[in-house]
Amino acid sequence: MQKTKLTLAAAALLTLLPMLQGCVPVIVGGAAAGVMSAHDRRSTGTQTDDETTEWKAGRGVPAQYKEISHVNFTSYNRRVLITGEVPSEEAKSAIEAETRKIEGVREVYNELGIGPASSLGSRSTDSYIDSKVKARLVDSNQISANHVKVVTERAIVHLMGLVSAREAKVAVDVARTTAGVKKVVNVLEVIGDDEARRLDNQVLGARTAPPATAPVENR
Repeated sequence: MQKTKLTLAAAALLTLLPMLQGCVPVIVGGAAAGVMSAHDRRSTGTQTDDETTEWKAGRGVPAQYKEISHVNFTSYNRRVLITGEVPSEEAKSAIEAETRKIEGVREVYNELGIGPASSLGSRSTDSYIDSKVKARLVDSNQISANHVKVVTERAIVHLMGLVSAREAKVAVDVARTTAGVKKVVNVLEVIGDDEARRLDNQVLGARTAPPATAPVENR
C-alpha cells in the first residue's frame, strides 16, 4: 500500500513538472528531464523534433478558433495526436489540415471532441487519471512507464509510445482497468521484440558506466 502511494506521488510529480516549468526551471531542465530523456526509445534528435512539432502545431491553430477552443498537440516519433474540444467539425478539420502541413509529420490522429472547452475541474480530473495510469504502469513491473506517453482528455486515455506487442497489451490493460477511465484510445506504435531490445541497448550503451566500487577493509 505504501509503495503504491509513493509511486502515485512520483507519477503525479512527473505530470505536474511541465506546469511548474516557469517556477522551477532548475528541476525541469536538470536531473528530472535528463533521466526521462535517457530512458526514451526515441533518439534525442527525434525528441527535439517532436517538441518543435508541438510548438508549430500550437501556433498553427487558425486564428478564428484559438479563443473558443481547447486544443492540445502531442507528438511522439513524428506521429501527432490532437486532443481537446472545438466548436465545430469545420474547426476540427481545419486544425488537422494545418497540422498535416508541418514538415516531418508522419501521421496525425485527430481525437478532438465537438463541444465547449472542458472546465478546469475536468482537466484536473484528467491530470489525476494520468497520474493513476502512470503509477499503475510502474507497479505492474512489466513495462517502463517512460516508454508510454499517457494523454487524458475528458476521462478518455490516449496511449502513445514505441513498444513491443506484449508491452502494448500491458499498457492497454492497465489503462482500461484504471478507475475513472471512460475509454482507451490506442495509438501505440508497435515494434518487434528485437527492435525494442536494440533501442534499449542503444540507450543504455550511451550512458556512462558507474565508477568501480572501492574495496573496504574491516579493522
